[in-house]
Amino acid sequence: MGAEETLFQRFGQEFPKGTVLFQEGEPGKDMFVLQSGKITISKKVREVEKHLAVLGPGEFFGEMAIISNKPRNATATVTEDAKLLVIDSKTFEGMIRGNSEIAVRMIKKLAERLSEMSAQIENLMHSDPASRVVHQILHVCQSRGRPVEEGIEVDFSPRELPQQLGVGEPAIRLMLDRLERAGLIERRGDSLIVYETARLHDFLQYLEMKWKFGDL
Repeated sequence: MGAEETLFQRFGQEFPKGTVLFQEGEPGKDMFVLQSGKITISKKVREVEKHLAVLGPGEFFGEMAIISNKPRNATATVTEDAKLLVIDSKTFEGMIRGNSEIAVRMIKKLAERLSEMSAQIENLMHSDPASRVVHQILHVCQSRGRPVEEGIEVDFSPRELPQQLGVGEPAIRLMLDRLERAGLIERRGDSLIVYETARLHDFLQYLEMKWKFGDL
């Protein structure tokens, strides 16, 4: 029997699509490791439920509540029948103490996730859909941008962003058209070249002022 099967026998549970594993604000006593299926992580922003991430096999989640002993900061819902390892706080602490490699990997993953989630929550606070698109491009430039001769290249697929941004794919494509006509970006398939992030940041500020005060 393989290590994965042994772990599933000890900690594994199956959950059908539609199961809410935990709700934002609830106390948390378990963390989860996803072996198969999909999980959507969501959070209320201005009383509207917004998707922050869709997790696939190999991802872990729910650990913050047992690390900090605070209520859940988001909701987790099964969106494709899932097999999960359900690990309580005592087992989790034993795993961390007994294996430094697991601890280091988890710290790195948590740092990445906190940065990404903070950026997404900040993005969702923008009322203007156009501002959300520009803010997301700037965030990706900072977190995953690749320097090229013309500026910074980033992966940016309109098909994958509507749930995260709360903006429809047609509106995202229209905004990219506008940015390209303005000479701020160049599209290359599912990637963008951002010529100057400072100019894009200035454009974001302009959009926010326009949304707040009307046409200037």
